[in-house]
Amino acid sequence: MHLEQLEYIVEVAKTGSLTKASQNKHVTLSAISQALSSLEAELGVSLFTRSRLGAVPTPEGRILIKKAVEVLQKLQELREEAQYFTNTISGELRIATIPGPMNLLVNAIAGFKKDYPQIRFEIAEKGTQEILEDIRQEKLDIGLIILYGDLVPKNAELIFEPVLPVKMVAGVAKDSPLAFQDTVSPEELRRHPFALYEDEYVQWFVEDFSATYGPVDILFTTNNTAAIRNAVRENLAVTLGIDYSFIEEPYLPNQDILTLDLDIPKQSVYLSWVRSEERHFSQISRNFANRLQYDLKKRMDSLLP
Repeated sequence: MHLEQLEYIVEVAKTGSLTKASQNKHVTLSAISQALSSLEAELGVSLFTRSRLGAVPTPEGRILIKKAVEVLQKLQELREEAQYFTNTISGELRIATIPGPMNLLVNAIAGFKKDYPQIRFEIAEKGTQEILEDIRQEKLDIGLIILYGDLVPKNAELIFEPVLPVKMVAGVAKDSPLAFQDTVSPEELRRHPFALYEDEYVQWFVEDFSATYGPVDILFTTNNTAAIRNAVRENLAVTLGIDYSFIEEPYLPNQDILTLDLDIPKQSVYLSWVRSEERHFSQISRNFANRLQYDLKKRMDSLLP
C-alpha cells in the first residue's frame, strides 16, 4: 500500500471519475486505474462500482475511503508540525471575505506575515454565495462571512466557525432627530428613507425587517460607500450596517454619522469562518483563524465604553 494509492482513491471518490481524478492529479488514466486495482486486490474488497457514468464507492469502499482521508490528514498534520520545529513553515492561504471586514483582515495578515514570512496570502472580496461556491470547488481555503438565517442547514457539507458576535445598527446624521437617542425603534426607523450597502446579509435583514414591521422606503442600494455616507450626512436617509463596518470609517471621529442600536429582539448573528468539511484544515489556516479572532475581539473590546 502506498500513499499515492490513498490519494488516488480519495480523488476518485471526490470527482466520481477516474478520468477527472487523473487530470487533477496530473497522472495518466492508466496509472489511476492500476493503482486502484492493485489496492483493491491488496485489501480484498471492491472500492468502487465502475461504469460508463463514472465510479461510485461501494458500501465497503465508503468506509475505507473515509479512513484513507483520515490517514492523509494525519500525514499532513505531521508535515506541518515538523515545519514548525524547523521554523520553515511555508505555503499558500487563499481567503475571501464579504465586503466590510477587509481592513480588519489586512491588518491581521500583516501581523501574521511577521511571524511566518514564507506564507503567501491570496485575498479577495466577494459575496457570500460566491464564497461558499468557491470553497465547494476548492478555489478557497477559508472564507469570512456573516452567519445568519438558515445558511448552515442549506450548506451541511461545509463547516461554519463563529469568530465574533455582531449586530445590525442604524447610521444617522449628527443633526438627525434620531441622533439624540441611543436606540431606535422599528416605527421610528420606518419614517426615514434607507440608503443601503449592496450586501446579501443587509438585503436579508431588510426583507425580514419589512415582513415583521412593515415595508420600508429604500432611497437606493449601492456598493459605493461614499454615496451612502453623503446621503446620510445630508439627512436624506438613514443606513443600516454591521457594527464592525463602522469602525474603520473616517467620518466617525468627526461624529458626522452616529450609530444607534436597534430596539428589536436580539438575533444570533456572527462573523464566521467557513471551510470545507472534506478538505484538510491546515495548521496555517487554523493559526491564522485564531489570530484574526483574537485581533477582532481585542479591537472590539477596546471600543466598548
